[in-house]
Amino acid sequence: MTELTGRHVLGITVGAFGIIITVNMVMAVQAVRTFPGLEVANGYIASQTFDAERKAQLALGWTAVPDYRDGKLTLTLMDAEGLPAAVKSIDLLVGRTTASNDDVRPVLTRVSGIWETHLALARGKWMLKVEAVAPDGTMFRQRLELFVMDQVQG
Repeated sequence: MTELTGRHVLGITVGAFGIIITVNMVMAVQAVRTFPGLEVANGYIASQTFDAERKAQLALGWTAVPDYRDGKLTLTLMDAEGLPAAVKSIDLLVGRTTASNDDVRPVLTRVSGIWETHLALARGKWMLKVEAVAPDGTMFRQRLELFVMDQVQG
């Protein structure tokens, strides 16, 4: 066995830190490339109406419940009395929480008070951003999580 010299220690230290820095750079590039990170274009302007919009949405008393089975995504919107909510228009964004590559805006159809669409979702955690408008123009916005256990081919 050879003697451990200062050059050996320097080489080990530089090599270890080189690996750490390289891995950190790769992870940072991947994070920035795959996550848009933008919720609103201007946070200050969005904050000006936030409280009023929140109070109006809470006054609706709506609840949104997603379900996914056999390649069909359903979204139940109920009013304060537990009846199907009267919805003027609805928009849904389905995607992963960490990347925008899989984002899709499916067309929803109302069937017996429940909104549904056929959509192939892979196994894992999905995010649903619901934006619905009540007949009086009140916006309903909610972000929901959906866990898909079985992979659907599509």
